[in-house]
Amino acid sequence: MRIVRALATGAAAGAAGTTALNTLTYLDMVWRARPASSTPEATVEKLADVSGVMIPGNEEERTNRIAGLGPLTGLVVGAGVGAVLALAREAGYRPGLLGSALTAAAGALIGSNGPMTVLGITDPRTWSPADWASDIIPHLAYGIVTGATLHALDPGASRRL
Repeated sequence: MRIVRALATGAAAGAAGTTALNTLTYLDMVWRARPASSTPEATVEKLADVSGVMIPGNEEERTNRIAGLGPLTGLVVGAGVGAVLALAREAGYRPGLLGSALTAAAGALIGSNGPMTVLGITDPRTWSPADWASDIIPHLAYGIVTGATLHALDPGASRRL
């Protein structure tokens, strides 16, 4: 039962962090008038091609499904990183709030950018400072909110930084 509780608590914390990440991303889009990233959809298409999974429908339906699947991958990564961090906490990994936040941020960065990099969708070595800022800042917000939520939902959590 403790594992189920940890998974649920972690997924909820990750969902809260994902909301923070998305909010900052959308605010950046508004502030700089930049378009939404196409990398999540490109990743879904590449994963489908590599794995041999066909996304059904005519061209318009397939495009619409991919447009929905792209953002869903971010939600899955966000909730999943929170769940993994909560399981690690249940197993005894209990850093302070700062350690939890940084661990969550790093997990989300790797979970989102790793597959895109491995699949050749993006290459972080070519990113500009603005590209890095628009990626790291929301992921740090994810980490802070996820870590804080995990600590708030854990009655036994240390209140130290």
